[in-house]
Order: sequence, then C-alpha cells, then structure tokens
Amino acid sequence: MNTILDTGRRRGADAQLPYAGALTPQESHALLQADTKVKLIDVRTDAERDWIGKPQIAPNQQFAVQWTLYPGGKSNPDFLAQLSQVAGKDDVLLFLCRGAVRSKGAAKLAAEHGYTNSFDVLEGFEGAKDAEGHRKNVDGWCKAGLPWIGA
Repeated sequence: MNTILDTGRRRGADAQLPYAGALTPQESHALLQADTKVKLIDVRTDAERDWIGKPQIAPNQQFAVQWTLYPGGKSNPDFLAQLSQVAGKDDVLLFLCRGAVRSKGAAKLAAEHGYTNSFDVLEGFEGAKDAEGHRKNVDGWCKAGLPWIGA
C-alpha cells in the first residue's frame, strides 16, 4: 500500500499538484483492495452513476458526493459538508469523476480544507473521448478492465 501511495505522492510533487497526489485507475483499484480503510469518493452526479455505472468495490469504501448537481451543472454548495459525513481528515481519499476534471477540483478543495490524503484518480471512470466522441475506449477505469457495474 505504501508503495502505491508513495508513487502517487511523487507524481503529485513532480506535477506540483495542490493535493496529495494522483493515482492511475489500476493503482487506485489495487489500493482499495489492499486497504479497506481507503475511500473512493465518486464526485459524478447521481444521474451519471445511475445511467453510466460505477466501480464495483466494497460498499463501505465507495461514497457519492456530487461536485456538481444534475440537472443544471451548478456547483454543489454542500460538497464539503457531505464529504465530512463520509470521510475523516486523515482518511486516504481517492476522488473519481467521468474524465478526471471534476475530481481534480474536488481533491484540491478537500486538501485546502484539511483532507491531507486527497488523491485524484487519473483518467476518470470513463476516460477521454475517442475520435468518434465515445468514452470507455481510450483510457479510464472501464478501459483498464477494472470491475464496474451499470449501463
């Protein structure tokens, strides 16, 4: 576990990230499997999780805290309050979104508010779009062949 976290922290330091670090989907999955105290914070909307799917990991390690709200895409004004209900300041938190944009913002805000072990999951759940504009074909949790459930 420490090797994975060290890799993520080095990646974060090298990129001068404003949070603890960044992990690939494969590293994130391995970390979740190795330590049941690690928490995946899925910052996608409830609609995205319902319609697109979510990682298949232990329920006590996966938490939904929307970064933006559906419909409308407005920022979730209760993000930090909701995060505090599922995570402690010293917990190892892996922030995940669709394509690794919102997760960076969530990890940054969490780190600014004392969550010292905030990590971004690189590539996101579905990853970048391919030439036809489709996801799950270029990179991300799904493309990596990691377990997931849903649509």
